[in-house]
Amino acid sequence: MTRWPRRVYREGVEPDPRFTFANERTFLAWLRTALALVVAGVAVDVLAEQADGDADGYRPLAVALIVLGMAASGTAFVRWMANERAMRRQEPLPGLGVGTVLAGGVAVIALGLVLVLLL
Repeated sequence: MTRWPRRVYREGVEPDPRFTFANERTFLAWLRTALALVVAGVAVDVLAEQADGDADGYRPLAVALIVLGMAASGTAFVRWMANERAMRRQEPLPGLGVGTVLAGGVAVIALGLVLVLLL
């Protein structure tokens, strides 16, 4: 049986299925977060246009949310592969890495939304 991606599955030994399932659940959580960010970006844009028709102040925030959602989606797969490969090699799991950038991005966007709402 050939499993994809081969660069993950051709290395090391098969880990305990519980760890593989936990890694998969984490991957799915990242995807849910990515989807939520994309939906939030669309919602900000649509609601801003419906509210006053002048959504230009909100559009950069909506775009930033959607871009963060795209980044979270890509990060989900990269992190799943890195974690699975580390488990198969019996190595320590990699650090959070890009996750900190995404967390910072969400914080900056939230601050931007607060400022737009207050001004």
